[in-house]
Amino acid sequence: MKTIYLAGGCFWCTEAIFQRIKGVVKVIPGYIDGIVKNPSYKDVCTGKTGHTEAIEISYDEKKIKLEDILEIFFSTHDPTTLNRQGNDFGTQYRSGIYYTEVKQKEVANLIIAKFEKEKLFQNSIVTEVKQAKPFFVAEEHINYYNQNKRQPYCSVTIEPKLNKLKTYFKNYIASENE
Repeated sequence: MKTIYLAGGCFWCTEAIFQRIKGVVKVIPGYIDGIVKNPSYKDVCTGKTGHTEAIEISYDEKKIKLEDILEIFFSTHDPTTLNRQGNDFGTQYRSGIYYTEVKQKEVANLIIAKFEKEKLFQNSIVTEVKQAKPFFVAEEHINYYNQNKRQPYCSVTIEPKLNKLKTYFKNYIASENE
């Protein structure tokens, strides 16, 4: 089992996406890359803790490659906007890949270089690639989308990302039994 941390804006979005992927065993929302120990959601929203909203992904590399995880990640958020995803803005919404082993760093940098060379995005990728610092679980936000599908934020922001996932990555979506 491997672990990596991804920040792609609001963690409700990234959690909802990666909960549906084959080979992803566990997804936990939380905060990473900050200076405060055990920050609250309110603390992080001030932008003063240095944390970003992120998810911890535990995945089975025999069932899904890191390259595939990162392709899904880059395709379901905007990695070209600094400290912003849609209407969510602030350093807590920055795009980031926080690796737990050097190989993950190498893969992330290769994929970014490939996407930049292919000009996959209109603007340059600003996703930071850094070694993972302590991660703090956001207990009250676990499984948010699945429990709050009717909330306006979910229908306006998360649903389009899930539709994109279903359109472009349908072969990666786990069945209900997986």
